[in-house]
Amino acid sequence: MAEQAPGAGASAQGDEQFGPVYRWYALGLLFIVYIFNFIDRQILGILAQPIKEDLGLSDTQMGFMGGIAFALFYTFLGIPIARLADRGVRRNILAVCLTIWSGMTALCGLAGSFIQLLACRIGVAVGEAGGSPPSHSMISDIFPADRRATALGIYALGIPVGTMLGNLLGGWINDAFDWRTAFFLVGMPGVGLALLVRFTLREPVRGASDAKPAVTEAPKAETALPPVKEVFLALWARKSFRYMAIGGGLHAFVGYGVGYWIPAFFMRTHDFSSTDIGTALFWLGIPGMAGTFLGGLLGDRFAKRDVRWYVWLPGLATLISVPFAYYVYTHEDPWFGLWVYSIPTFLGSYYLGPTFSLAQSLVGLRMRALAASILLFILNLIGLGLGPQFVGIMSDALRSSYGEGSLQMALVIVLIFNVLSTGSYLLAGRTLKADLARAHELS
Repeated sequence: MAEQAPGAGASAQGDEQFGPVYRWYALGLLFIVYIFNFIDRQILGILAQPIKEDLGLSDTQMGFMGGIAFALFYTFLGIPIARLADRGVRRNILAVCLTIWSGMTALCGLAGSFIQLLACRIGVAVGEAGGSPPSHSMISDIFPADRRATALGIYALGIPVGTMLGNLLGGWINDAFDWRTAFFLVGMPGVGLALLVRFTLREPVRGASDAKPAVTEAPKAETALPPVKEVFLALWARKSFRYMAIGGGLHAFVGYGVGYWIPAFFMRTHDFSSTDIGTALFWLGIPGMAGTFLGGLLGDRFAKRDVRWYVWLPGLATLISVPFAYYVYTHEDPWFGLWVYSIPTFLGSYYLGPTFSLAQSLVGLRMRALAASILLFILNLIGLGLGPQFVGIMSDALRSSYGEGSLQMALVIVLIFNVLSTGSYLLAGRTLKADLARAHELS
C-alpha cells in the first residue's frame, strides 16, 4: 500500500487501512503486551520476602531495587522514548523494548547477589520505559477519534490485570518451585511476544484515523513542539496543577510503598505463604479496577455542578481510606483484614481519572501529550521511586525496637502521607477555576 502524507485524506485512509478484525487484533496484542509490562514490574513485590531471605538482603536494599533504582531509569527515559516514537517506527521500538524488559526479567532468576539483581531490574526499567509511548501512538492511529477513548481505556486495563497476574503467578510459582523459576517463567514468554509484535503488527500511517480538514490549506512549515522545560515551567506556575501533582505524587508514594511491601507484611506478620497472599491480592485487584472506573465517572458527574470536585473527590476518597488501611495493618485476624483491605483498595484508585483528566484540561492542544508525560514523571518519581524505598528504610530503622513488627509499623507511618495528599488536593481547588479559565494561554 502506497504511503501518503500524514493528514491527507486521513479519514478515508483510516477507513481503508485497517478492517475491524485487524483493529481489534492489534488492540488485543498491545493489551497483552501491557499486561506483561505490569507482570514483570509487579512480580518483584510478591517475591521480595523469599529473595531477601535467600540473598541475605536488608529491607532498604529491597526497597531500593523496587523503588529509586527502577523509577529513575523508567521515568527519565520515558520522555525521550516518547519523542523517538513520534519520529521512528513505533512497532519496532515496542518490539525491541519488550525484548529487553522480558529478557532482563528472566535474567533476574540467575542473580546471585544484590548488585546482579539490581542490574537486571534496571534493565527491566529501561525496557518498560518504551512500552506505553509507542502503543498509545499506534492505537490513536488505528482507531478513529470517536472510538479512541474506548480503545485506550481497554488498553489501560492492562495495569490492574498485569498487577493481579503478577501477584498470582509469582506467588504460585514461588511455592511450587522457587523465586528464580518465577522470574524465568514470566519473563521468557515476552521474548516470543515481541516476535508477534514485530511480524504481525503493521505500522499505521500517522494521523490516518483523524478527520480530514474541511478546507484544504497551502502546506505550512511544521510547528515545532514546545520544549519540555517550557511546558513544565508553565504547568508548575499554575497552583492548581502544582498542588494536584504533589497530591497525586504523595498518594502514589503510599500506593507504591504499600503495594510493594504488603506481600512481605502478610508473610512476616501472619505467616502467609506466597500463594496465599498472591491469590488474595489477585482478587483485590477487582475493587481496584472498580475504583478506577467509578472515580472517573463520579468525577465527571460531580464536576458538572462544581469543577473543583475533580480535586475534592480524590482528596476525600484518600482521607476516608486511611482508617480502614490502619485497621488492616493492626488487626490480628488477617483474613478479615483482607476483606477490609478491599475498601482502601477501592478508594485508593479514585484519584487516577480526575487527576489525568485535569492535566489535559489545564493546557492547550499542543501541550497535552507532554503534560501527561510530565504528570506521570512526577507521580512515578515520587511514588514509584520513593515509596518502596521509604518503607524499607523505616522498617530497618525500627527493627531494633519492633523486631519482625518493624515492617508493620513502617506501613502505619506511611499513611501520614495520605493525609498530606488530601490537604494538597484541597489546596488545588482554591485556584482551579481561575487556572482552567487561563488554559488557552498554555498552547
